[in-house]
Amino acid sequence: MSTPFVSALIDTYNHERFIEQAIVSVLEQDVSPTEMEVIVVDDGSTDNTPEIVRRFTPRVRYLRKANGGQASAFNAGIPETRGEIVAFLDGDDWWTKGKLSMVLDQLARRPDVGAVGHGRYEVYSGAKPHCVIVPDRDYEVRLRSKAGARLFSQLRSFLGTSRLTVRKAVLDRILPIPEDLVVEADEYIFTLASAIAPAIVLEPPLLYYRFHENNLFMIQSADPARQRRKQTSLAALVRTLPEALTKLGVSQDVIETVLEPTWVDAERMRLTIEGGKPWQTFAIERASFGLDYSHVSTGYRLFKWFVLGLTLVTPPRRFYRLRHRYSASGLRRLRRVLGEPTPAAPIEVQSGA
Repeated sequence: MSTPFVSALIDTYNHERFIEQAIVSVLEQDVSPTEMEVIVVDDGSTDNTPEIVRRFTPRVRYLRKANGGQASAFNAGIPETRGEIVAFLDGDDWWTKGKLSMVLDQLARRPDVGAVGHGRYEVYSGAKPHCVIVPDRDYEVRLRSKAGARLFSQLRSFLGTSRLTVRKAVLDRILPIPEDLVVEADEYIFTLASAIAPAIVLEPPLLYYRFHENNLFMIQSADPARQRRKQTSLAALVRTLPEALTKLGVSQDVIETVLEPTWVDAERMRLTIEGGKPWQTFAIERASFGLDYSHVSTGYRLFKWFVLGLTLVTPPRRFYRLRHRYSASGLRRLRRVLGEPTPAAPIEVQSGA
């Protein structure tokens, strides 16, 4: 049997409504079947996902395992891949036509590059994109300086699972992934991959990224168990990445820069779930303000300092409930009166087509 050039690795769990569309989007890529294998790792689905996937055999190889989360699915699936390159896809998303050829072309022209990501369409219901989120141009990132680490952190959302393609040789240096990363295992992969070799982020949206009620990562979920799972995984990243990055020769100041946004997310969720001291909320929100914007108007700066003052007199759990209501109610539009801040990340958000 010939060795395929690329392995498409689909991880899935209870995606019976979506998995067929994900698989079809891979099979319809303009890559010869002799050059591509498709593997679906089922993380112990309890719905009809297995029956749907098996309809695609022998074109698709089905691997089933006990439920253990994203890291365990990757640890089971990646060693089974035979391609020189592995392209990841979550079972509830789907690729645009031509995605693989564009990504593979980048890797063919740049043998020094270890990973590629790209822009995305976001779909909230039905099939029509709600919005398009892309970088303002193509970028190359690597964790070799604080400036490179800041750019990586600003662009990391374009390197998540369904956007991520990595050389197998790079993945072999990363495995195994800590299995307490029930979610966020993709961030462990793309962070270390960017330390091993340069990563490219392409501007075009090459993925339909689906939001639905069962997304495992949703921060604003009202399900306490889901919130805790997310927070535990973020905390595990903050705990495990420093040692792994150090072994790859990344300096301490770069590691701190890389992990600051993840630390902010983890601490926000911890304070939301467990509560804490008001000064902890102040520290987190002040750090987030510095990360999020490159320029703010005087009016918005005064508003933000008012919010920071509020953190010092409001219990954390109550503060984050108020913050969520503020965002959900559309009051964020009041920022236009104060002057919209300029985001630090070089990202463009466009209305869906």
